[in-house]
Amino acid sequence: MQQKRNQQAEIRLGSHGEDYGSWMSNPVFYIIGGITALAVVLAALSFSVFHITVLGVLFSVVAAALAALLVWITWIRRQYAFGGGGIMEQVHRVVLSHLDYDGQGSLLEVGCGSGALSIRAALTWPESKVTGMDYWGAVYNYSKALCEKNAASEGVASRCVFRHGDANHLDFPDESFDAVISNYVYHNIMGADMHKLLLESLRVLKKGGVFALNDDMKPKLYGDMDVFAQKLREMGYQDVRLIDTAEEAFGSHRRAAMMMLGSSRLLVGRK
Repeated sequence: MQQKRNQQAEIRLGSHGEDYGSWMSNPVFYIIGGITALAVVLAALSFSVFHITVLGVLFSVVAAALAALLVWITWIRRQYAFGGGGIMEQVHRVVLSHLDYDGQGSLLEVGCGSGALSIRAALTWPESKVTGMDYWGAVYNYSKALCEKNAASEGVASRCVFRHGDANHLDFPDESFDAVISNYVYHNIMGADMHKLLLESLRVLKKGGVFALNDDMKPKLYGDMDVFAQKLREMGYQDVRLIDTAEEAFGSHRRAAMMMLGSSRLLVGRK
């Protein structure tokens, strides 16, 4: 394990001007900023034009609360960012360091975003063929073209393929990949059954293949993951474990919670 951690520490992404974005999306940042500005304007109008003190005070309180929220999410964006706090990259290191993969054959990332984790996997295992799949919704400004550009810049374009897809119904036959990974994807899929999403990702894993699926596994979304892990063991999966990535990647549950990922857990094992 320590050797894998050392190997991950030696890989540095984003040093050639690549754009890996941030998990705190621009639209969220802009929306809160816009609402804050509107509240400030309404407060000023209430005091100076309408002379309604109660309304002015109300809008002032709202503006102050939103300004505090804006400061908080600005800090989170900075902590996540490559070249900033580096939390995104640290989480990627942890995920891959727990993947018991020999680097042969093919690897799938479910929900590849800007391609950072897929690219890190390609750099970690030079003989592996990596496929990154994502729906690429508008919220994060990620795209297939961005992933391909980043992969080319990092020198792994020949071994990385990026495809549009849906994690609910992966467009791959059963047992297609030797390894499957995912990172903070499933909880973003509104209305989905988390256990079914996990099983769908495992469906495309070959017999003997390995997996590392990381997410913010809040009980209200995921239910009892220890029960689910036991279910996988009963289905024949081996070495199934749940790893506390809030502690390992963020340093503490408190810090992870401050970044809205306090229930982070990594499901690993072999099919």
